[in-house]
Amino acid sequence: MTEFDTPPPLERGDRIAVVAPASNGAKRFPHVYELGLERLREVFDLEPVEYPTATKSADYLADHPAERARDVMDAFEDPEIGGVISTKGGNDQIRILEHLDSDVLRENPTRFYGYSDNTQLALSLWNLGIVSYYGPSVIVELGMDGQLFEHTTEYVERAFFDDSFGALEAAPKFTDEPGDWADPDSLETPRETESNPGWRWAGGRGTVEGRLWGGCLEILDQRYLAGRDLPNPTDLDGAILALETSEQLPTHTWVAGVLRAFGERGLLERFDGVLVGRPAARSHLEDTPSDQREQYRANQREAISSVFDRYNPDAPIVFDVDFGHTYPTTPIPIGARVEIDPKAETVRFD
Repeated sequence: MTEFDTPPPLERGDRIAVVAPASNGAKRFPHVYELGLERLREVFDLEPVEYPTATKSADYLADHPAERARDVMDAFEDPEIGGVISTKGGNDQIRILEHLDSDVLRENPTRFYGYSDNTQLALSLWNLGIVSYYGPSVIVELGMDGQLFEHTTEYVERAFFDDSFGALEAAPKFTDEPGDWADPDSLETPRETESNPGWRWAGGRGTVEGRLWGGCLEILDQRYLAGRDLPNPTDLDGAILALETSEQLPTHTWVAGVLRAFGERGLLERFDGVLVGRPAARSHLEDTPSDQREQYRANQREAISSVFDRYNPDAPIVFDVDFGHTYPTTPIPIGARVEIDPKAETVRFD
């Protein structure tokens, strides 16, 4: 069984490495990137240190996966770096895994922040027993239009500066409205929000506790299709599964199909509970009215519930948690221990 280490927290004034292990938007949207760096300095009192990949173009990064891996390892090894944060997500981080030196990462545990495609790196760190954080990223959350959500600031501060993450609370409002990054003036206008009805519950009613594993479902699908750097299945026994979907807006039938395949593989029965991030229901490529967005979310909840009813009906499921491709952001710690209590309707880390 893997022994886990939560890397030491940062302190105000620390240096935080900015890397692009997935994709990047700094070249195309420098105004958003610079706003994210500014917020690291002014909101969190951290000093961003831009590693070479942080300002490379998306095409360059696609052609140089080894350099993306090298930046991560260099940042972990640097004793002057307190944490490592990704610029944004992407869709091909799986290509850097072969270039990562596990010994370097294991011998230099450092807090890593990133989500979406960064699920790949988070799960490789999980295999090494290193807790990481599912967000934020510089361009997406820290470059938020208008100002940072108070909920984001509170939980990002926990991820940066606290020894343990503590209890989760649902954000009072949320949005999945995409930012108009092409228009610098749009950064002055906050995104439209809607009231948060809170978490929804399904599955078992018993209290469960275990280490969190998972991330973006599309990336989990890639990882298992490639069969690369998979955990020992027995290490997942008693773990808590984290699931969320991306702005690609996968259909509920696709979600059910992937989870069904995981069930047939014998994975779903190993988890004692499930946290599901509120799914994005629109993107910069596809907008939908409010009623269709809510139906999309309802369809996904039903799809996930139906699969777990077959493969693991005793696992409690918490839906619409504020992590993943929804804003504000809760950067939940992958690899930390979390307790789910369906009767009290609470979720608490450590």
